[in-house]
Parts: sequence; structure tokens; C-alpha cells
Amino acid sequence: MIVTREYTGSRAETDEITSKLSIESQAALRQFSLERTIGYGVNYADAIELRARVLDGQDWRSAATELADVCLEQVQDASRVTRIGYLRRASALLRMSQMMMLSDTSERRAIYANAAELYAQAAELAGDRKRISIKTDHGMLAGWLIPAGEAAGASAIVIGGIEGWAMDFDSLGEALAARGVDALMLDAPGQGETRFQHEHYMSPQWRQPYGSAIDFLEERAPGRPIGIIGNSMGGSFAMAVAVDDPRIGACCGNGGILAPWMVPPTIGTFFSKMVAFCGTEDADKALDAWKTVTPAADGPNAGYPLLIVQGGQDPLVSVDLGEVLLNQAPTDDKQMVVFSDGQHCVYNHQHDRDVLMADWLRARLS
Repeated sequence: MIVTREYTGSRAETDEITSKLSIESQAALRQFSLERTIGYGVNYADAIELRARVLDGQDWRSAATELADVCLEQVQDASRVTRIGYLRRASALLRMSQMMMLSDTSERRAIYANAAELYAQAAELAGDRKRISIKTDHGMLAGWLIPAGEAAGASAIVIGGIEGWAMDFDSLGEALAARGVDALMLDAPGQGETRFQHEHYMSPQWRQPYGSAIDFLEERAPGRPIGIIGNSMGGSFAMAVAVDDPRIGACCGNGGILAPWMVPPTIGTFFSKMVAFCGTEDADKALDAWKTVTPAADGPNAGYPLLIVQGGQDPLVSVDLGEVLLNQAPTDDKQMVVFSDGQHCVYNHQHDRDVLMADWLRARLS
């Protein structure tokens, strides 16, 4: 008996082909490269199929959603390990399906809630992480704790940026846990479940919720050193937190910039997403909040160890911008590692990036 599994298969991505697509499809293919899509947890084969379907004319959201449904069909009557894999694949595809949605509609909230539920089912089956809720003065924070178990000697907060959030960077959390660092994959104000489930957005008071997350780790393991890693715009937040809070023993920034509020409205939809991050349609109000993100300001913890990871071919944050951030950071204990062909957040060297940051953070915290 021969059983054939049908796939669309890889497609050429020429200007002639992409120019015939909708503006949204062109933007999705441009913004979410194959490497970036995989970096957010999408399986390689799913990422290839997603791009192929969009190139054939299907819209981004429905293509990703249908692929998630295909994964879920494989869960039925499968072994525990197989169910874990397909649940995580489906979750990543659903998270990818809402990436081009700019407004926090009920549909977008439902998509993200479904993705989180599938991720939670996989976590329960695997027993390797658990959902976390942290109460703050400004609203609830959501996240996922990936524990290092008995080998744990340190703790760390990992955050994403404007688009990639807690579940999307779990490969980094797994790398930390494997090296004895409990990893709190945090949806900070304006991100993920914190945003869609708890309607907790970024405000000028955003530092207090981060402090509550540090409180959580400190109370969970008193005396254990704590680090923080920020990816994309999260790198700017991580540095701003590190310089202000003496409990942070080391910080790694991967893709942040010196002055987030200076991103111009002309940068495609990115500026719109920064405004939505603050739960408002008022750009001036949002900019007031973003002006409080000061990664190079002085503070009571100005001597913290800092590692900046930079992509040499990053189209969003150039090496020059990375060097400006490095040079103006108030600490003397700092270094930058450049991946010469690295994309934004170095998604195209995901394993090497994760190993670098996890090993460096563990060494500095010990």
C-alpha cells in the first residue's frame, strides 16, 4: 500500500510573483522570513508550506490556521511524545496567524487564547514548564516558567519585543534551563496573554510590573542571582530594568535600540504596532510612554554586566545603532557579539544565539 501526503511544496519567491499578491501578503512574507518564522517556534516544514500557500494566493491568516488544524488532526490517538510535538506546532502556527492583525479584536484574542491553550496542553503532557500569573499594581502578568530543576543555581526573565512574545522565545528558555537557570518567559505589559487576556498594556509605569516579576523570582528562590534577557525592542526594556534594579546581576540585549520613541511613523506598520502596544490609538499618548524606556540612562545598578548580541545584516537595527547603544550604556562591564550575516534578533543562527546568551548569563550570574 502506498500513502501519499500532499503538500504545496516550496515556491520561488520572485518579484514577479510577489507583486501580484495583496499588500498584506507581501508584507507578511517580507516581515516574517523563513528563519524568523522558525525562530518563533514554527516547524520547518510548516513554515515552507505557509509561505508556499501565501505565494499561491491564500491569505496569511487562513493559511497558518489551516496548517494548525492539520497538526491537530495528527494528535488524535497519537503517543504522548507525538501529541506534545503537534500541539506545539499548532500553537506556533496560530500565534503566527495573528501576526498581521493590527487591532486587538475579539477574533485576535480568541486566536491567541487558543494558541496558549494548546501550548498549555503540551506543557501538561511534557511536565517541563508551567503557566505563571503575577499580580501587579497595574494588572496581571502572564508567562511560562521553564524550571532547571534541582540543578538550578540562578533565575532569569526572558522577554520579547513588539511582536515576538513569551511562547515565541521558548528555545532560549530551554537553553537556560538546560544550563541550570530557571527561565521565566514573560509576557510584559503590551505583550501576549498579558495584553490579550488581562488587557494590561504598556504605560509610563511599566517598571513596576517588571519589578513584580523580579519579586516573583526572588520569593520563589531567595538569594538566587537573577538575570534578564530582552529580544528585539525587549532589549531596550531589559537594559532599562537592569540599570534601575540592583537585583539584576546580568543583562543581555538582542536587538534593542537606544531611543525607541524615535522610531518614525513612516516605518511601515511597526509604528502602529508600537502605539497598539500601549492600548491606545493616540500616538502622542503612546510616545509619552515610550519616552520612559531609557536603556542608556544612569541608575543605582549602573555597573551591571552587559552583553549585546547584534546581527550584521539586521535591516531594522544596524551594527552602527548597536554600537551606539553599547557605547552609551552606563556600565563598563560590557561587550557586543556580532553575527556577520545575522538577521534581526539573529533568527538565522538560533541555536548559536541561544547557546551564546545562555552560557554567558549563567557564567556571569555564578
